[in-house]
Amino acid sequence: MNSPGAFRSLQEIPASEREVEDGNIRRLADKSWEDIQIKTFSNWVNTQLKIKGYTPIQDITQDFGTGEKLIQLLEIIGNESLGRYNKNPKLRLQKIENVNTALAFIKRRDVALTNIGAEDIVDTNAKLALGLCWSLILRFVVSEISEEGLTAKEGLLLWCQRRTTPYAQDFQIKDFTFSWQDGLTFCGLIHRHRPDLIDYWALDKSAKEANMQLAFDVAEQHLGIPKLFAVEDMTQVARPDERSVMTYVAQYFHAFAQQSKTGTAGRRVGALGQVLHQTWEMQNDYAERVAVLLAAVDAVQQQWRQHADFKGYAEAKQQLTDFESAYKTSTKRGWVAEKRALETLYSNIQTKLQTYKMRAYEAPAGRTPADLQQAWDAHVAVEAERKKRLTSTIRQIKEDLRVAFADAANAVQHDINGLSSRLAQLASVTPDLDEQRAGVQAMLSELTAIAERIEGPVAAVETTCVEAAIEDNAYTIYTVEDLRFELEAVQQAVRSKLVFIDSQAAARRHEGQLRPEQLEEITETFQHFDKDQDGQLTCEEFKAALQSAGAILDDKEGDAVFAKLAVDGHVNFDAYLRYARDQEEDRTDPEQLRKAFATLASESGRVTEADMYRAGMAPAVVEHLKRVLPASSQGEGYDYATFLDQLFH
Repeated sequence: MNSPGAFRSLQEIPASEREVEDGNIRRLADKSWEDIQIKTFSNWVNTQLKIKGYTPIQDITQDFGTGEKLIQLLEIIGNESLGRYNKNPKLRLQKIENVNTALAFIKRRDVALTNIGAEDIVDTNAKLALGLCWSLILRFVVSEISEEGLTAKEGLLLWCQRRTTPYAQDFQIKDFTFSWQDGLTFCGLIHRHRPDLIDYWALDKSAKEANMQLAFDVAEQHLGIPKLFAVEDMTQVARPDERSVMTYVAQYFHAFAQQSKTGTAGRRVGALGQVLHQTWEMQNDYAERVAVLLAAVDAVQQQWRQHADFKGYAEAKQQLTDFESAYKTSTKRGWVAEKRALETLYSNIQTKLQTYKMRAYEAPAGRTPADLQQAWDAHVAVEAERKKRLTSTIRQIKEDLRVAFADAANAVQHDINGLSSRLAQLASVTPDLDEQRAGVQAMLSELTAIAERIEGPVAAVETTCVEAAIEDNAYTIYTVEDLRFELEAVQQAVRSKLVFIDSQAAARRHEGQLRPEQLEEITETFQHFDKDQDGQLTCEEFKAALQSAGAILDDKEGDAVFAKLAVDGHVNFDAYLRYARDQEEDRTDPEQLRKAFATLASESGRVTEADMYRAGMAPAVVEHLKRVLPASSQGEGYDYATFLDQLFH
């Protein structure tokens, strides 16, 4: 919108223009002119209201009655706020207040109003409303047109005449009425300023309505000049309304003047812009990149502050790994390269400005090279502190892990040693076998607890030590594997001790029934096949022990004997001893053994390997008998009679 300083006071408008004003007011009595003016002025007002997005009016003579649209119009064309006013007024008093506000502004801007009061506008006096609008158009649109010292109407007319000189063979502009009825004047104005929009020389000069419509459409679509009246308002009237034509033509003047002004300004600014564009882009690029770099540095420092304390080795090690790999070898190197590039960019900016003798570039506060260097130096110090904290923390965590493992491992070994010592001294503490057995059972419970300590906290600490790459520990000589071995050895000794105590108790119960060497052989056999040293034999262990002792039983017979002796699926030493004792009595009877061999040999006098396998002997027993039995002189097989004679005599 035009600035107030560009307006002339109404007193500066020549008398000839004021005569135009008076003549037009007289012609308002003609209803046709009034209708055209209402249409033209209403459209012109809507053009202005559209600038601020206000709702349009329908009829200027009616819609000015509340004063609200009039105030909105004045604020736009006067480029000034009129202050508070009544919005959507309902009362007559409110409407009068609004119109008075508008009229006061109009008078203050040197617009002469004759016999127009607020009540006239509120009462929708068409004649005065149109007169008021025309006064505004003269003041804010037409009055600023100047051409060779002429003003207003004469200046606008002269401008039109000069701009259409190349088309004088087709028309001559003498006024703002008849000269515009054929549409060629509008087409000529457009073609002179924008030949790309209309091919003037190809127009049918006699098609005035088509030419008029073409000019109106092109002006609206390409020049931003709205249609203020219809084609027939120009072509189908005896005399076009001068005020309407002047209002519409003035828009051409302003549009092309702005175009010319813009073109001149564009060339001037463009010349400067060619120089400034690159430096501006460089400056903007520098400032943005410095901000991004500083923000990235601050974000990393913030992340470090949030992870200043570490819960354990794994977290501390991960932070150090991220620091050394992700940060130092990637992030920081990118920052270093960017910092060097920014320093070079800043220097290039200053050099370019010096070349064109322009003022040196001043980077925004906080983004100058000095600011960048200061922030970088501070970050390097923070980085060094971060590295120091990480390494010292990891070193201390490793030391704490060594001590923690050593304390746990040494304590377990101490308890194992103590239990082993108590086991060795058990017989000297009490000769009572029941008391010794109770002590051994208690030791087994202690060993279970020790095993849980080894596989639980001790193993967990060792795993952490392995993860921490701790290869040496000056605080202990033990590992979890060492402790497991030590524990297994003591467990084996305790189980053996328990079996020994049970065998001794059984021996005492069977004292006098077996010779010492028989009892020792039975005990050794039981202990040999008691693989888990729990003082009990499974079915397979039981049958293997019997066969090893020389019992001749097939699988079915062995299962039957086991079922008879077993309790809860196992045979204990006492039951095994009773059975072995009974078998020893059978085995030491030479006559019974001779009959047994004879049965196997089918009374042939010699026993074969096949005979022994048919009897269900274990392969190991068969192989042993083959080694000790002499070969038969009568053919295939072994001489069992000679063997028995040698064994019992």
